[in-house]
Amino acid sequence: MSRMSQTDPELTHRLTRRGMLGVAAGSTVAALLGAAAGPATAATESATAAGGRGRPVLPPGRLGIQLYSLRDKVSTLGFAPVFAELEKYGYDEVEFAGYTQGSAGPITLAQLKRLARNHGLNPIGSHVGYYSSDPNAYTFAQNLTKVLDDAQALGLKHIGTAAGPFRYGSTVDAWKRAAEDFNTYGAAARARGMKFYQHNHSEEFSFATDNPKVRLYDVLLAETDPDLVFLEMDIFWAYSGQFRFSKRPDGTPAPFEPLDYVLKQPHRYPLFHVKDGESDPANQYGYRMTDVGDGDIDYQRFISAVTRLRGERLAHHWQAEHDNPTESFTFARRSSAHLHSLREKC
Repeated sequence: MSRMSQTDPELTHRLTRRGMLGVAAGSTVAALLGAAAGPATAATESATAAGGRGRPVLPPGRLGIQLYSLRDKVSTLGFAPVFAELEKYGYDEVEFAGYTQGSAGPITLAQLKRLARNHGLNPIGSHVGYYSSDPNAYTFAQNLTKVLDDAQALGLKHIGTAAGPFRYGSTVDAWKRAAEDFNTYGAAARARGMKFYQHNHSEEFSFATDNPKVRLYDVLLAETDPDLVFLEMDIFWAYSGQFRFSKRPDGTPAPFEPLDYVLKQPHRYPLFHVKDGESDPANQYGYRMTDVGDGDIDYQRFISAVTRLRGERLAHHWQAEHDNPTESFTFARRSSAHLHSLREKC
């Protein structure tokens, strides 16, 4: 059963400010606010459904979306209509997964930057490949200068990869070598005023093949310079990793809590992927991916635990994502509405 709630007064105000209330005879707003409820009723029900009238869990200006989730719309409609929809839905930021994504018609980086800003969207980061056997590949390993040039042209503050550090294998030494690569990319990014980051999947939480007592993610954290290499925790995949790798290969317990990694080193996690899933032990990953708010990951708990830390409320960026949404605009709209509805528990 869906636990999506209607949108909150803050989002209603922002959408009004952006000129939404007269669009398409109110159809989009009706979908966000609830066709049968007026704004006051929707706000009251939202606060009740989300746990009270406390401070919004989501910090202002920090909701983004990974454009990979909307690749079907970008490829058929182009960036402009997609950004227009995201503006309507109350998004503040976008994270790229390539700068064309099969976009309908050519577009330059300058045009892409201007288009995002014209729709009130801050380009916050981008995913680029780590390495390739092709020396001309657009990856950090093969074309670091070009990757950073493009990120700088877009005004990105973060530039990273969603590739795991498996370039040299799955041993402790292999991950130490990958960590050296990441330190190099991080130093080059910092020289340009950017942060290099790595985005996890579940396999990063597996164990070293030469030392099954060692979790590979711990090697990555220990061997990368905390001033040069940052992490974008994909929360869905982290909890999938918890499901898959809470026991060592010999069956001995090795429990971990993804949130604890963040709370111990919050400065290392400027970015997050907010992705939801329904618990399904029969699934090899432990979850079936859903729209944000329809699953079992407690985002009220997770986000508020991070943003309540001293000095951390505005230090992080929360990017909604779904790898294969049933309908990508619907996913984007409903995810924004749910996240804006969440309230701190009093």
